[in-house]
Amino acid sequence: MDYRAGTDVGGTFTDAVLIGSDGSLHVQKAPTTPDDRTRGVLDALAVAAPDADLAGLLKQVGYFAHGTTAATNAFIERQGAPTALLTTRGFADILRLQRSMASWTGLTVAEGSHYSRRSLPAPIIEPDRVGEVNERVDYTGTVIVPLDEERTRATIRAYADAGVTAFAVSLLWSFRNDSHEQRVRELIREEAPQAYVTLSSELIPVLGEYERTSTTAINAYLGPVIHDYVSRLDEAVQAAGLPDTATILDSAGGVLTAAEAAERSAGLLTSGPAGGVLASAKLARRMGLDKVVTTDMGGTSFDVGMVLDGEPVLEASRSVGRYHVALTSIRVEAIGAGGGSIARVRDGHLSVGPESAGAQPGPACYRRGGTLPTVTDADVVLGVIDPDYFLGGRMPLDRALAEQAIEEHVARPLGLGVLEAAAGIREVADNQMADVLRSTTLRAGYDPREFALFAFGGAGPVHAYRFAATAGIGHVVVPSTATAHSALGCALADRRRSFSAAFGRHTPAGFEHLADHVEPGLLGEAVGLLEGRARAALGDDVEITRYVGMRFRLQVHELYVPIGAGEFTPEGLDALVERFQAQYEGIYGAGTALKGSGVEVTTVRVDGMIPTPAVAWRRPAWESADAVKTREVYFFEAGGTVSTPIYLAGQVPLDEEIVGPAIVEYPGTTAVVGPGQSFLMHASGDLSIHIPTDPSAEEAVR
Repeated sequence: MDYRAGTDVGGTFTDAVLIGSDGSLHVQKAPTTPDDRTRGVLDALAVAAPDADLAGLLKQVGYFAHGTTAATNAFIERQGAPTALLTTRGFADILRLQRSMASWTGLTVAEGSHYSRRSLPAPIIEPDRVGEVNERVDYTGTVIVPLDEERTRATIRAYADAGVTAFAVSLLWSFRNDSHEQRVRELIREEAPQAYVTLSSELIPVLGEYERTSTTAINAYLGPVIHDYVSRLDEAVQAAGLPDTATILDSAGGVLTAAEAAERSAGLLTSGPAGGVLASAKLARRMGLDKVVTTDMGGTSFDVGMVLDGEPVLEASRSVGRYHVALTSIRVEAIGAGGGSIARVRDGHLSVGPESAGAQPGPACYRRGGTLPTVTDADVVLGVIDPDYFLGGRMPLDRALAEQAIEEHVARPLGLGVLEAAAGIREVADNQMADVLRSTTLRAGYDPREFALFAFGGAGPVHAYRFAATAGIGHVVVPSTATAHSALGCALADRRRSFSAAFGRHTPAGFEHLADHVEPGLLGEAVGLLEGRARAALGDDVEITRYVGMRFRLQVHELYVPIGAGEFTPEGLDALVERFQAQYEGIYGAGTALKGSGVEVTTVRVDGMIPTPAVAWRRPAWESADAVKTREVYFFEAGGTVSTPIYLAGQVPLDEEIVGPAIVEYPGTTAVVGPGQSFLMHASGDLSIHIPTDPSAEEAVR
């Protein structure tokens, strides 16, 4: 039998999904191995293997894709390669200034509102490793000052002698004329042949010198780390029996070869979370849901994305690790709230996260030396998680250690009982997650009550019934692959590449027709060049989608508006402006469009896709039992413990609505249905939970 395989490495667990050519679905997870994450990948695949023969399985895998947090971890922990930045003389401080955003980029609204909490981000390139290059190209691409090759060569040699192993090259207006950047790379190859090099004119040839320089610097900083990581992974899976090379999921939801991933390391910064949103988009189409908010709660973080009309919501730029990355990615909002988030009492106030116990030592109940209470410890104490059935019984937990940690660090300082303290930990975490749900949807111009919520990750289904209700969402879906949903996204991912280029044309105020100021043929030519790059990268069978980046003059909100191949005409450009206005008002509200101020056409973008063959899968063969058990479970909204039916996933009757409270136990997660709620298991294995959204209904439960 042939298999498609997807794996995803998280902070606490590594997940694996196998889809057989007969539709069989195998979902498993294994602890992440921080010292060598490739070992955790092989462990998860071995557990998922139907006959427990890893080598035999991998020989049958025709497609293997991997999602990873390696880039994110290396960047946030500042574990990248020693890097130097070469930039145009006079622009040495561009990364330190960050367009005057340095002190608050990446902070929450609450943090940014307090000046005492603002600070400059830890640098990825120290000031003494920023080299100024004598050269100048103007906005038309005309060389004003020739490149001083001898001085540039001396600068490169000095950095190489000082131990620099990666170079970022970002010269002013290089996207108009890249000859100087190309020559600088040749000089680096001569003076430091083994160094990793990223040119801004190749990675991100768009307007905006800070964003372009920041993205280029991050790519160079992470390049050697990602190269080593994907090389080790590729070698490990092929040595274990995989017949072909591994592919890596990027932040935009497409897969890259290992070699491509090493060259575009900045594109992997949200690789792992992107997989869950991608899998949710395919499931949303399957279920006929047009508005979905995705929630991935693992051991370390809580990630929120959106799917509209069956497609993940993308963004052209985002902040990661307090710097900006201007590469197209699936939009994901994240906070430090997961099963391993640590609960503390400070000055009489209970806080949860963002610090996590991670995989080592993990929550106190893991018996790995952890002594601080976590969200998972609270779930065990409250009876939500069966300590004897964690990971399907493969990893028993210790309730006594969880109680001890909560009693010592939370209950005693607050003068509460252990159950009440554990309930408080859950309530704080659930409210934090509900806040992210509301802000993610409302900021995009949508009412959260209009959405279905997909809950996945090891801890997502455990908490979704509560944070969804708090956010006003009435429909929760727990996918059959919830425990490894991001890995499913990797297994289903298409090959995708996105190519952008600056365009830089604008109209005056009060214009009537865009074509009077932007030549349709010139715009079509710019897009055509990118189409050529997409076909060169992916082949002639690539599916092309074209976008034009637009904004109102003197405004900062840039939107990407789709444009058809035959619309590069005066009439087509007028229709483009109308779509831009409608898209703008759809996000920012009716009446916010300012056509009278003029329009800027800033960027052109082409997305290329080679779709994967359609893959159907059926409900996994879950464990069942002869009788439904019950146990006492503490529900905050009920004010105490409730005798609750406990179903194994395989014994839930299909298409039959059951009233809660109830708990459905899977081998890798637990779905909770609250009092007054109901649930239904679909034939596909996906679980739907109905939550009354009428406040009076919840009050009746109390």
